[in-house]
Amino acid sequence: MIRVLVVDDSALMRKMLSQILRSDPGIEVIDTAMDGVFALTKIEKLRPDVITLDIDMPRMNGIEALKHIVEEFGIPTIIVSSMASRNAEMTLKALEIGAFDFILKPQNAISVHIQDIAAEIISKVRAASENPIARLKMKKIPEPGSREQKKPLEQGVSPESLLAIGISTGGPNALSYLLPLLPRKFPAGVVIVQHMPEGFTGMFASRLNAICEIEVKEARDGDLVLPGRVLIAPGNQHLKIKRLPLGAIAVLSAAAPVNGHKPSADVLFCSAAREYGPMVTGMIMTGMGNDGAQGMAEIHRSGGFTVAQEEKSCVVFGMPKAAIELGVIDRVIALEEISEFLLKRFCHKEEHYGTVRC
Repeated sequence: MIRVLVVDDSALMRKMLSQILRSDPGIEVIDTAMDGVFALTKIEKLRPDVITLDIDMPRMNGIEALKHIVEEFGIPTIIVSSMASRNAEMTLKALEIGAFDFILKPQNAISVHIQDIAAEIISKVRAASENPIARLKMKKIPEPGSREQKKPLEQGVSPESLLAIGISTGGPNALSYLLPLLPRKFPAGVVIVQHMPEGFTGMFASRLNAICEIEVKEARDGDLVLPGRVLIAPGNQHLKIKRLPLGAIAVLSAAAPVNGHKPSADVLFCSAAREYGPMVTGMIMTGMGNDGAQGMAEIHRSGGFTVAQEEKSCVVFGMPKAAIELGVIDRVIALEEISEFLLKRFCHKEEHYGTVRC
C-alpha cells in the first residue's frame, strides 16, 4: 500500500482528495492536515510514502513546509495548486525546491469537475512512490541575470538545424540546469514541449530567460525559429514547425490532446521530422507516460538523430524508456553530459552541420 498524507487548508479539498485516492485499492490515506505546522508534526509521527501539499495555507504555507519535507524527511511531495498567477509562481518555486510534480485544483471544487483530476492525481501519487527523493535534488542553477528583452543571435536567419525536446515530470529542474549551459551563439533553433498547464508555460519561459544567455520565450503563432532562441510550447496548445521560403516558423494548434497531452511531444517531433528531416536532433527527457516515443520514431525514420536521457538522471524514466524500447534511440545520455554533447554536435566544425562555432 502507498501511504499518503493529504495537506490542505480546505476541509472540502481534504475530503475530496482523500476520496479520490482511496478509490485506488493500492493507496491508503493515512491522515490529513490543515496547514504546514500540523503537517510536519504528522509527517514526523506517520512517515507517509507520498504527500499532497496545498500552496496557500495559514500559519505555514506550502513553500515553507516543502523546504522542511525535502531537507528533513526526503518524502516525495505533489503540490496541489490553483490557477492564480501568484500560486503559479509559487508552484514553479516549489518544483525548484524539490516537489515531485503538481496538479491544478478545478476552478470550482464543489462541482463534479473535481473528478477531472482523479486519474492524474492517482497516477502521480503512484509515480512519486516509485521514485526516490534523491533524484529531485536540484543541480546548481545560475542566478537570474538581466531581465531585459534579449534578441536572438541572427534576426531573420533561419537555422539549418533544429533541436526538438520533449519533457514532462522533472522537466522544469532539468531544463533550468541544461539551458543556461547553452551559449549565446548556439546556432540551432530550439523548440520544446514541456507538459505544463496554460498559464504556467509563459511564466516558466520568463524564469528560464532570466538565467540563460540564449533567448527563451513562450511560442506564439508565427514566431520565427532562430539561432539563439528557444521556443516553449504554450499550455493547452500543440506546437508544430513549418519551413517557409523566408524561414521556419512556429504554428500553434488547438487540436485535441494526443496521448492525453496538449501540448504533445509527438506532435512537435512529427512536424520537426517532416520539415527538417536529417537536420533535426530529437531529445526525449524525464517524464511520465509514453508521449514522444512515436514522434522520435518519425525523426529516426527521417534520418535525424535521436537522444534519450538516461534513467539515473531522470525523475521519471517513462518517456525515455518508451522511446528506447521502440528501438529508435541513437544515444542515451545523462543529464550532466547533454550540454557537452549538444555543443559538440551543433557548434564544432562538422561536415553535416556546417562550420558555425559557438
